[in-house]
Amino acid sequence: MEKLVSYPLTVVYYFFFLLWLVIFHPIQWVCFTFFGYNAHRISVAYLNWFLVRTTHVLGTTFHIQGMENIPENKPLIIVANHQSLHDITTMIWFLRKTHPKFISKIELGKGIPSVSYNLRHGGSALIDRKDPKQALPEIKKVAELINVNNYAIVIFPEGTRSKTGEPKPFASSGLKMLYKFAPDAYFLPITINNSWKMTKYGSFPMGLGNALNFEIHPALKVTDFSFEEIFEKTEATITQAILKP
Repeated sequence: MEKLVSYPLTVVYYFFFLLWLVIFHPIQWVCFTFFGYNAHRISVAYLNWFLVRTTHVLGTTFHIQGMENIPENKPLIIVANHQSLHDITTMIWFLRKTHPKFISKIELGKGIPSVSYNLRHGGSALIDRKDPKQALPEIKKVAELINVNNYAIVIFPEGTRSKTGEPKPFASSGLKMLYKFAPDAYFLPITINNSWKMTKYGSFPMGLGNALNFEIHPALKVTDFSFEEIFEKTEATITQAILKP
């Protein structure tokens, strides 16, 4: 029954989702071109407010725990498990005060209204996963950016989304670069639960009535740990809080 009801609701959801992307693309351009970084950042935040609220059509709710664990005015390396596209929109809105940037595959840097523009101009790193010589300098650049400006970089070390909620092994290479070139930063582990249920049938139709939970764990100061220690502690903290499907 859920799947049957979901078909018309998913059509409505995608209509508004795409509408917001199209509407905010020129808004982003105007903000960035004429008013600079902060105006552009605010426009991206409100785009994601609309995207997050549009999921209410599907009966989606959001629960953010541990906001008090976010260090203020510090560079952050936000490390999370990855379950769906909704992980990203939720973080951009609810963590907007941290100026979140992303490490994304280079293919997303063109062809998608609003999304591609933000990735190219908002300070994120666009990497070619097949070309380490291209990827490493991009990660270094964004690490130095967050370290100097007290911004945040979001990384999903699983590499790809988990379609069942089961965590995949974390890759260390990107995190090691961020650890090295953002020495003033804090690792901020976040566990995401139930986001995968939004796409349990695939991209169409969408899952209904899901309560997405984001648990923000206590931050870990980079200078207090070796990379091996902070990597293991971060992965264990995140994965131990993932609910069994």
